[in-house]
Amino acid sequence: MNSPGNAAIADITRKAEAAKARLQQLSATLSSQDGAATVTVNASGALQNLAFGPKARELPLERLAAVVLATAQRAQAQAAAQITEIMAPVVGTDSDAMQFLREQFPAPEAPEEQPRQRPRAQDDGDDEDGSGPLLRRSW
Repeated sequence: MNSPGNAAIADITRKAEAAKARLQQLSATLSSQDGAATVTVNASGALQNLAFGPKARELPLERLAAVVLATAQRAQAQAAAQITEIMAPVVGTDSDAMQFLREQFPAPEAPEEQPRQRPRAQDDGDDEDGSGPLLRRSW
């Protein structure tokens, strides 16, 4: 005899198997705004592929590194959004399980593709060359 409980369990099992198959195939591919870099990440956010466009040759290495990192972070956020979409039919959109899942991903933000300027040490004139001490004591 097939009870309503068995039908619900079978439905959940079917949805879980479908989600598992989709998660195994999940990837996100994005290109930087200038086309210098294209990255692909998998469901866990791991880098699967990296390709450089012609613009990459024109960029200083520090800038290119920033472009790659920002593009990978955007692809990771896209993969996380796909995961929540895939899992919604399994755990429900407003469930505690979905809330837990969402908390596992960093908040999507638009990372900069420009490297940040490092703060420069202030010159206090302690050394003969005016560069200041390398290490300061705070005691």
